[in-house]
Amino acid sequence: MNSINFKFMKITKLLGWTLCTAVLVAFCLVGCEESNAYQIDAPSDIQDRIDSIAAANDRGDTGDTTYIDISTSLVGAEDYSSAWWVDFSDYFAVPTNQLLHVEFINHNGGATDNYKNWVLAVTNEAGDRDADDYSEYFVLRSDAFGWGNDDYDGGLISNDYPDTDGDDDVWNDFRTTMDGATVSIEIDHSATGYVFVTATAVGTNGTEITETYQHPVSASLDINAFFITEACYLEMQEAYLIPSKVTAIEDVNAASISIEGTPTAVEQSEDLVMGDFWGDGIATITFEDGSSTVVDTADVSFSVIPDMTTLGEKTIIATYSKTKQGEYGPAVSTVFTVEVTNPVTSLELTTLPETTTYAFYGTEAPAFDPTGMVITATYSDGTTGVLDNSILEYEIPLTAGAQNAVISYVGATSTVSTTFPITVIEGTNQVGAIDFTTGFWGALSADYSVASNTSETITFYTYSDEGENWHCPITVLRNTDYVNNNTEYAVTRWDNAGWGDYGIGTATLTSDWNWDIFLTNISGSKTVLTVTNNGDNTADLRYDVTYPSGETHYQLFEGITVDSSDLNFAVTVENCYHIIVE
Repeated sequence: MNSINFKFMKITKLLGWTLCTAVLVAFCLVGCEESNAYQIDAPSDIQDRIDSIAAANDRGDTGDTTYIDISTSLVGAEDYSSAWWVDFSDYFAVPTNQLLHVEFINHNGGATDNYKNWVLAVTNEAGDRDADDYSEYFVLRSDAFGWGNDDYDGGLISNDYPDTDGDDDVWNDFRTTMDGATVSIEIDHSATGYVFVTATAVGTNGTEITETYQHPVSASLDINAFFITEACYLEMQEAYLIPSKVTAIEDVNAASISIEGTPTAVEQSEDLVMGDFWGDGIATITFEDGSSTVVDTADVSFSVIPDMTTLGEKTIIATYSKTKQGEYGPAVSTVFTVEVTNPVTSLELTTLPETTTYAFYGTEAPAFDPTGMVITATYSDGTTGVLDNSILEYEIPLTAGAQNAVISYVGATSTVSTTFPITVIEGTNQVGAIDFTTGFWGALSADYSVASNTSETITFYTYSDEGENWHCPITVLRNTDYVNNNTEYAVTRWDNAGWGDYGIGTATLTSDWNWDIFLTNISGSKTVLTVTNNGDNTADLRYDVTYPSGETHYQLFEGITVDSSDLNFAVTVENCYHIIVE
C-alpha cells in the first residue's frame, strides 16, 4: 500500500469513527428527553467529503484505467526563464501493451520561436537521466522536429498544422495556437516493438492541431517518458494508463536486401571462412511497406562463387527470407564481391592523405582521416595492388610535435606496417565526444567574455561525421546570467545559418564557401573564431577556416544585436567535436 492510499484510508476511518460517535451521542440524548429531538452541530458536507476521499482512493485503478499521481504539477518557470535541459516533468513508465495518456496546459508567452513549447523524451527503462544505462529512443518537439538513436526517422513525423491567417506561414499560427493550448498526448507502447505518439492541442482560439510519430522500442521492457521545457512552462493536469490501442500490425514481406561494410579483399589461407568475407558488414532489409531495418547476419544465408580456396574475385550471394514480423516468407537476394589475394608482405604510402595535422585532448586519439590517401601493397608473389583504406588500421601518437602515424594491414599470416609524418597538437579543452555521438547542444565550451569595444579570439580544430552541413561549429552569444534569464542574443553556425529572437534579425550574413565541397571538408578543419563587441549594442562574429588541404574560407555575421555591457560566447556541437588549442 502506498503512502498516499494509506493517508486516504486513515482519513476515511477517522471521519467514519467521528460519524459513528456523533450518531451514538444523538441516540443517547433522545433516550433521556424522549420527545425532544436534539440536532448535532457538524459540517453539512461531511458525507460529500468522505465520498470525495473514497473516490480519490479508488481512482488509482478503475478497471482498464490506472491513474498516475503527478508530483511535479508545474514544469518550467512561469516567467519563461527555463533554459534547455533544466526543468523536467515526472518520469512516466509505460509497460508494454499499455498506452500513457498525459494532459497539460502549454504556455509559451507569445514566443517567436517554435521550439519554445513542449518537448517529449522517450527513453529506455533506466529510471534516471544520470544512470549509466540511460539512453534515449527519441526526443520529439511540438513543432514537428526531433532527434534520436539510429532508428530515428524524422520523415515519420506528421502534422496537420493549418495556415489559419492565409499568409503562407503555418508557424506563426502554430505559436499562437500553442500559447495556452490544452494538450493531450498518447504514448502507445505496442507489444509489436513500436511506440506510437499522438499529440493533440486545442488552442484558446479554438484551433485543433495534431502531430504523430512512431519509433521502434523494446517489445518487452518498460519505456519511460518525460517532458522538458525551454522558455515555456506546462501545467500538468492528468496522467493515466490504459490498454494499448494497437492490437496488431499487418505483416509484410521483404522487398530487397543491401550489403555494406564488407572487406574488399582478404588474404588466402587454409583457415579462410565465410566470416572473413563478411568482416564488419551490415545487411539492411527494406520491406514492402517502405520501412528498413538492419538484420542479424544469423538470418542471412551466403554462398560463394567460385569456392573460397582459390585466388581471385569472389561473388557472394546473400539471401534473406523473413517477413517484417520474423516469419518465413519470400526470399530476397543481392551480391557483393571480395578479392582473395596472396599474403601482403609490405606497404607503401604512394599518396599522402589530405589531413596531416591532428589535435587531441586528454588520452583519446582523434579519428584518422584517410581521405586522399593511397596505400600500395606488395604481395608474396611480387605483384602489387592498391588496398582499400577501410581495411587498414591507424595509430596516431598522443605526443605534441612532429610525429609518425602508423598504418597497418593485419593479414591472415602477419601484420605489415608503414609510417608517414604528421603534426600533432595538444589542445587545452574538448567539446563533444570523439565518436561523433554528441547531439545538438549536447556539449558546450566554457563562456568567453568580450568587453565593450574589444575582440576575443579562440582557435580550434573540428572533427565531424560529415553527415550533414550542420554537423559543424556552432556559437551562441549570450549574457552572463543566461541560465536564469534565458538571454541568448543569437546562435550562429559555420554553414551560413543562425537563429534567435533577440539579435540575429539585425545581422548580415556573408561567406565564400564552395558548397560543392563544403560537407567533405568539415572534418580536420582549423577555425579561428573572432567575436567583436562593437560597443554600440552590436557584435560581429567571424569564422576564418582552413581546410585540411590548405584551402581557406570565411563565414561572417555582422551587426548582431547584443547588450554590449554583458556579452559572452561559447561554442557547441552537433555530431562533431572540437579541440580548442588557444
